[in-house]
Amino acid sequence: MSAPRNELRLSLEGLNCAQCSARIEDSVRLLPGVSSAAVDLVAGRLRVEFVREGEGDEIISRIRGIVSSIEPGVSVAEEGASQETAFPKKAMLRLGAGLLLWVAAMFAELPEGVRTALYVAAYLAAGINVLRTVFGNLRQGRIFDEFFLMTLATGGAFAIGEFSEAVAVMLFYESGELVQDLAVAKSRRSILSLMDIRPDSAVLLEEGVERRVRAEEVGVGQIVLVKPGERIPLDGSVRSGMSSLDTSSLTGESVPRDVASGDDVLAGSVNLGGTLTVCVTRLFGESTLSKGLRLIEEARERKAPTERFITAFAKRYTPAVVAAAALLAVVPPLLGMGAFRDWGYRALVFLVVSCPCALVISVPLALFGGIGAASRRGVLLKGGNVLETLAKVRTVLFDKTGTLTRGVFRVTGVFPSGDTGREGLLSLAAAAERGSNHPVARAVVAEAGHSPSAHEPIEEIPGLGVRLLRSGGEILAGNARLLADAGIMSDPEAEARPGAVVHVADSGRYAGYIVVEDVLREQSKRAVERLRSLGVSTVGMLSGDRPENAARIAEELGLDLWEGGLLPSDKLERFERIRERTGGTTLFVGDGMNDAPLLAAADAGMAMGGLGADAAIEAADGVILNDDPLGAADAIEIARRTRSIVWQNIVFALGIKGLVLLMGAFGMASMWEAVFADVGVALLATLNAARVLHFGERLQRESATKEATKE
Repeated sequence: MSAPRNELRLSLEGLNCAQCSARIEDSVRLLPGVSSAAVDLVAGRLRVEFVREGEGDEIISRIRGIVSSIEPGVSVAEEGASQETAFPKKAMLRLGAGLLLWVAAMFAELPEGVRTALYVAAYLAAGINVLRTVFGNLRQGRIFDEFFLMTLATGGAFAIGEFSEAVAVMLFYESGELVQDLAVAKSRRSILSLMDIRPDSAVLLEEGVERRVRAEEVGVGQIVLVKPGERIPLDGSVRSGMSSLDTSSLTGESVPRDVASGDDVLAGSVNLGGTLTVCVTRLFGESTLSKGLRLIEEARERKAPTERFITAFAKRYTPAVVAAAALLAVVPPLLGMGAFRDWGYRALVFLVVSCPCALVISVPLALFGGIGAASRRGVLLKGGNVLETLAKVRTVLFDKTGTLTRGVFRVTGVFPSGDTGREGLLSLAAAAERGSNHPVARAVVAEAGHSPSAHEPIEEIPGLGVRLLRSGGEILAGNARLLADAGIMSDPEAEARPGAVVHVADSGRYAGYIVVEDVLREQSKRAVERLRSLGVSTVGMLSGDRPENAARIAEELGLDLWEGGLLPSDKLERFERIRERTGGTTLFVGDGMNDAPLLAAADAGMAMGGLGADAAIEAADGVILNDDPLGAADAIEIARRTRSIVWQNIVFALGIKGLVLLMGAFGMASMWEAVFADVGVALLATLNAARVLHFGERLQRESATKEATKE
């Protein structure tokens, strides 16, 4: 999955500041020749697109200068370099030195001048990075950030003679920042754990000789060897061997999946049993896993409305509090309400409290944690905005074939007309259906047991069937409407049979019909029950299958509404009517190319990733990798839990800050409380944001328990 030559993907090791990441993104976007830039704070990455090829090296050099001026401790490297940030030994040493000097100045019997010098040395040891960043920002005209506020507050404390408190506040602040960075890094590793499941190499088998190569070098049709304990390197089909695969890290499925010759396997699955040879069906960059990881990368660049609001709020909130602090320091003393020193101290408390770190780091972490939790359940979401939409869903509509049903069809009846005969009818149908990827068509071709000629042109008619043009006439294979449009009468008894009916006509003559039946997924009923338990008011189905087949499935599942026999255009029209009638936010779940318009039109659309067509996956807001309809319920529940945690953090952070601001204004809070309202609240909000990941793990455990009980 290599990036285009006019795109850069850079790692930003050590970046944990949300405000700084926003400034880096804005500054890089303004560089000459850069068309777009997006910082992924959770992954610590920067993606840059530029206009002309060959400018990459120059742009990287400029980006390093920008990053160095905004966050001196962050290193810039091209993607592929180590993403693991080393333990911050230097920061620990500086804090240790500052603490020792501060204790010596506090408790040792020293002359006043020496004591003051020790306080200054302790302050510099603890806060040198903060001071360096502030001076760099001032040279570029940037003022209102957490580093400036902390420098102004502690410098003011020095100015009014509060040396010990100034040093203590800086020590507490930097210690809190260090712990917060470590917590963010831990959350980041958890969220990005899915990125570790993609194998980088494969064992290529050529004429009996094994050769290990990079996975990107393997082509479609080549054979790879997968030994016990190894991961499947690319999507493919088992050529020989039998084994069980652990797909839990990819699809969230806890029960191992048995595979044998002819079965499809996905990249990232772990081989638990015997040795397999696999014929590669998709290139490295086009595998289901690679597409999924690409979705996750893109998702982190799509900001949710709440996140955008918090970012905009922080930009206005900080200057407003600084202005309030300035007024608090000057106006009351001028009105004779006290000394400048007392009100100046209260203003310094205001400055420390005003840092918006708790909001700007914890909100995106919670949203990205929600995306990570969903991925552990086999559901890939394309952005935090999708999470917020899913949290509001009140109506869920499903496609039938391949979504609520397995999409694995088998022929259950062959009914020739006239002198066609069973084998003749199957041969005619297979000749026409061989060019279609529809599951019903594949079942007919498989039942025929032979591969017809592939030289004759085939036209697929969406929602109706297929037409094969051959010398002397044409073959039609599809539903009754297809034949009626051609003026051919089909057998009316066929419509009373369960399953899908394929009518066949040869050169204007009706040849008979074939009955193909699908199987309802075991999880479909549980999915409907779970959606109801989550408060989803309407669960329905829109299907292109015959109305009687749709009715049978709807009755079995207990759906609120259903419609069958719909063309793609009919589906969209019915969907809009249902959405207007039910009101609220609507989720559509489908798998086929004909579902793409609905997936795009819905408030939220989710495509089946295993059976789903590429067009459906591209149009959807999320992908259910394991084709389990329960994934829709999981996604909604995770989204609601994520929304709850986001608002907990917002209310908690603003509530504590507002309380300490009031206490500070009335002289009831010192800088200690102020630093807790900044760093302490940010740390607690970060830890709270990480809870959504554990919620995803809990869902996975519950699913595994239910599977074990069922067995």
